[in-house]
Amino acid sequence: MAVEILEADDLDRQLIHALQLDGRASFSRIAEVLGVSDQTIARRYRRLRTRDLLRIVGVPSADSAAHGRWLLRLRCVPGAARDVAAVLARRPDTAWVQIVSGGTEVLCIARARSEDDSEQFLLDRLPRSARVADIAAHSVLHTYYGSPHRVRGLSALTPRQVRDLTLDPVPETADIGPLSDGDQRLLDVLARDGRAAQAELAAATGWSQSTVGRRLDRLRASGVLHYYAEFDLPYVGLHTAARLWASVPPADLAATGRALAGHPEVVFAAATTGSANLAVQVVCRDSRHLYRYLTERVAALKAVRQLETTPIVRNVKRAGTILDPAFRASRRPRPDAGR
Repeated sequence: MAVEILEADDLDRQLIHALQLDGRASFSRIAEVLGVSDQTIARRYRRLRTRDLLRIVGVPSADSAAHGRWLLRLRCVPGAARDVAAVLARRPDTAWVQIVSGGTEVLCIARARSEDDSEQFLLDRLPRSARVADIAAHSVLHTYYGSPHRVRGLSALTPRQVRDLTLDPVPETADIGPLSDGDQRLLDVLARDGRAAQAELAAATGWSQSTVGRRLDRLRASGVLHYYAEFDLPYVGLHTAARLWASVPPADLAATGRALAGHPEVVFAAATTGSANLAVQVVCRDSRHLYRYLTERVAALKAVRQLETTPIVRNVKRAGTILDPAFRASRRPRPDAGR
């Protein structure tokens, strides 16, 4: 019996890297740069997508929310984190829902569409029950590096291939104002499948395909819409991920944040409110790699006074809709999980 390969080969890694650079790049364009046939690239993509190893999502950019983002930490009683994570993951205004700290804490990013929505989420909508022991909300003040869809440790393409597949800069347009109902329906489809055909997007919005194409270009040009490649980290050899919470004097905050943003292990680094004023996510090959990163790269940052490391146990949801198949089931969470 053939044994299934559990780690990506070179071509899969190149395809994933290519889609990090342009999530809607045509298979023919990728094939040309990689020197293989269109059919090979299409077949590889379908296999990865079917096995939930890769998907492309189109979502509002991290900095497009005018009323801010919140990084939430919910400390749960033993056995409750899974249901609390499921409740948060089903919400349209959350992203990066993760179970951390040995399965006793849930972390997520909440993005409000309006000032009232931001206040209501924090005051009324967070899961509150005896199974949530503590909630901490940190406002994201400034993002130094925020491209979790671009894992720099992958490095599967040559510099020339990267140049050939990188999208040309789009001239920024004026602010497009509040999104319409049609825009929201467009984004809802793209959050499930960022490579959805224009015919599908036209059916969802009631617009013509030409209108859809122009609107996609306008949303991207205004910085509202970004395409992310979500993929299984262990499949490409990255088996350890963690959140770091660092305390830095205000005078050193910007320099330390920029230094962290330059580390290839870092996929997210931001200044936040709270006693730990730097929030960071890192991905590493294994626990030994994480240990070396902490004791060598982070230890060299003299302004870091305190550091808390919380291992990421499970990604329930990333930038788009719910990622983990185990959390897509129709089973209902316990009644008190969302109160």
